[in-house]
Amino acid sequence: MVEFNAVTTAVAFLAVIVVGIGGLLGMGFMTFRTTMMMVAPSMAIFGLICLAIGVQFGEYRAAQ
Repeated sequence: MVEFNAVTTAVAFLAVIVVGIGGLLGMGFMTFRTTMMMVAPSMAIFGLICLAIGVQFGEYRAAQ
């Protein structure tokens, strides 16, 4: 079982972002500049929002 601490969570978070951006760049769907200036920050912000909601939900479930 994986113990989720700050380091494990950060590595998993960055891995998902890197794989997503790499896939977009590999497809050639958008230019590098567009991907890095528009898509990457959006993915990071959305990921942080989802991470915060997930942590709050986990705390709620652990308190039950």
